[in-house]
Amino acid sequence: MKVWKLVSGILSCVLFVIVMFQSCAAGVVNALEDNGEVSGTAGFLVAVFMLAGGIVSMASRKSEKKGGNIALIILFGFAALIGFANYGNYSDLAVWSFWCLINAVLAIVSIITGKKKTDDELNGDEN
Repeated sequence: MKVWKLVSGILSCVLFVIVMFQSCAAGVVNALEDNGEVSGTAGFLVAVFMLAGGIVSMASRKSEKKGGNIALIILFGFAALIGFANYGNYSDLAVWSFWCLINAVLAIVSIITGKKKTDDELNGDEN
């Protein structure tokens, strides 16, 4: 899971730039059309949560404790929830929200497999 955390962290930080530019453009379109949608603002929030999740992912990749994974679940989970709920005319936001959902699910998997590994070590089944 260390490799996943490093790769997802780097990709999330790179994707932050793309999502930020797209959400700024979507916000301008929403303002010019005066359509009442908030997809630009939602994209901004998704980008910020994605950046924060990427940084936490890279910083906690070597940690054996659950705190980093719980933070990843919260950050990427909020990003996915906000994105899926508000994507409107900014349809790419659904793609970025799906990326965040994948990261949140993999953080859950990391907690589950980490707990199993720790139980095996306590029982003396270390390979």
